[in-house]
Amino acid sequence: MPDLVCELILSLDGFARGQRSPAYYGYFGPDFADWIKTNTAFPHRMLIGRRTYEALEGLPAEVRDEGWQRTTTTPGWLFSRFLEATDWPGLTIVRDDVVGFVRQLKRTDGPELRTLGSLSLVRQLLAAGLVDRLKLVVCPLVLPQTGLEAIFEGLPDTGFDLLSSRVLDGRVLLLEYRPTGAPPYTP
Repeated sequence: MPDLVCELILSLDGFARGQRSPAYYGYFGPDFADWIKTNTAFPHRMLIGRRTYEALEGLPAEVRDEGWQRTTTTPGWLFSRFLEATDWPGLTIVRDDVVGFVRQLKRTDGPELRTLGSLSLVRQLLAAGLVDRLKLVVCPLVLPQTGLEAIFEGLPDTGFDLLSSRVLDGRVLLLEYRPTGAPPYTP
């Protein structure tokens, strides 16, 4: 049974992106690049939503590097009710219920399942209790005025166990958690 790993890049205050923020919030460095390269080389099958797919597909040719090329050939599923086709040879479009589809995938053999961005997808999978590990790349900034897409908005209260932590480029935190269910509450 494959693990489902959700990976997200966020600000300290939990936003998936900022109105004026550059890629990786401007904190991309050599350790960050090495982690991405190593992480994407690990065998996995990708789960991606339409908005993330369209954003990546819309990148200009000059930034379509080796990592982008590898991503486009990674086997996986693109969840969309609207797209008719994908230019990425590794992807199959799925119009089915995300939760039911992923629940079935988790019952099969194969490499881990991993989301690529796709905040809506991650929220659905977390709410359904299907996520085995949550990897957060926390960039050292807060965006109370310009932050967009609060990552955990609308989710139920959930506890997590910290599995690992690492500092990238002396400033970015890489945190890996396992969901544990309801968090502790004061009686």
